[in-house]
Amino acid sequence: MSFRTRATVAAFFVFALAGVARAQAPVQTSTQATAPPPDKEFYSLREPAAAGDAQAQFTLANHYYRGLGVPQDYTQALTWYLKSANQGFAPAQNQLGNMYEHKFGVPRDYKRAIAHYRAAANQGYALAQVNLGAMFEDGRGVKRDYKQALDWYRKAADQNLSEAEKQVGYFYQCGHGAKQDYAQAHAWYLRAAGHGNSDAENQLGYFAEEGWGQPKDYGEALSWYYKAAEHGNDHAQENIGYMFQYGTGVETDYAKAMSWFDKAAAQGNSDAENQLGWMYQHGQGVEPDDAKAVTWYRMSADQGNRHGINNLDYFKDVLEERGSGVWEAANNPVTDAAIARAQRWTNIQDLQRRIAGLEGDARNQDDLADQLEHTGKGKNDGITKLFNAIGSVPAVNFHMQAAKYRDEAARLREELAKIENQDKFSASVPAP
Repeated sequence: MSFRTRATVAAFFVFALAGVARAQAPVQTSTQATAPPPDKEFYSLREPAAAGDAQAQFTLANHYYRGLGVPQDYTQALTWYLKSANQGFAPAQNQLGNMYEHKFGVPRDYKRAIAHYRAAANQGYALAQVNLGAMFEDGRGVKRDYKQALDWYRKAADQNLSEAEKQVGYFYQCGHGAKQDYAQAHAWYLRAAGHGNSDAENQLGYFAEEGWGQPKDYGEALSWYYKAAEHGNDHAQENIGYMFQYGTGVETDYAKAMSWFDKAAAQGNSDAENQLGWMYQHGQGVEPDDAKAVTWYRMSADQGNRHGINNLDYFKDVLEERGSGVWEAANNPVTDAAIARAQRWTNIQDLQRRIAGLEGDARNQDDLADQLEHTGKGKNDGITKLFNAIGSVPAVNFHMQAAKYRDEAARLREELAKIENQDKFSASVPAP
């Protein structure tokens, strides 16, 4: 069956870059070979950072963390974030929480993540309050507790942080930690939208479309969806596509539907990928194309989308019933610009996750080596002496494994840089 995004609020994390909230993973494209030389800001930060300036230490860490003007280096980033955080600088504490929560160059450790978030949140730092609320909402490292999550979101929302305002609205929409109240949800979404939050704009569109707490108004729904889509919101793009696909408040227009689904799929929206599979399977505005339908369904399914999984399984049965070799033929590679864009997004996200994971694994191996190298230092008992005598051997092995992980991460960075450079080259080539 076809499926429409039910306007869910996407999972998010908040990263502070010089005090600016960023709901996205770090861009990891730099390599030792291709990174530009350090910029003037980087050089200007080194002296005050070394002298103990917490803000400079944090900003310098950001350069290493994101590969801004220098090769990306999680080890250096961690070092400078720690120096800044140890002085009580809340943005650095928050960023350390992000690194441990998402395994960005360190082993995933929810307990440490929560400790860093809490240290910053208790200082009133809104980004950390949102991140801590998310940990309680999802039950990562703590028992799921919607009331505590809502309490932290409210603290951040009181500082006009739009991500927090949106989440408060979502909690009232769903009845999480408070009685379900569409009027309250709508009010909080309006407030977040007023601060430019595209997820809130999308939710306001959905409220108008469904008539939640208000009469149905498809025109208002589409207006909110367009606002969110203009801000790059893939859920809103998918929602617009669905309205044109099924003529909800507008004339059915498969070409417009497919165009909007393409935009959303280019950002990895698995529901849009599923809808595109449906359109190619059933020939909605296009000639039926088994291979394209299978490709889109599989891309959706590979992200764990239950509807994509079900549609792929069902379509496989349909194709196998048509005769021998039909299913196999539908699995042949296809040439399609929209599919290529969506696959590029998937490849980039996969490479980013793998690079961050390898760096985290490398850090873990080094930590294990350090533990062996420093076990029993200054003690004289026989067991400790024996352990110290043999401990250097496994410690070396741990360091060697860490080096292998970092070598593989460097190789993947080069692969990632090639993908992005190819995209830049394609964009610079004039159309024939």
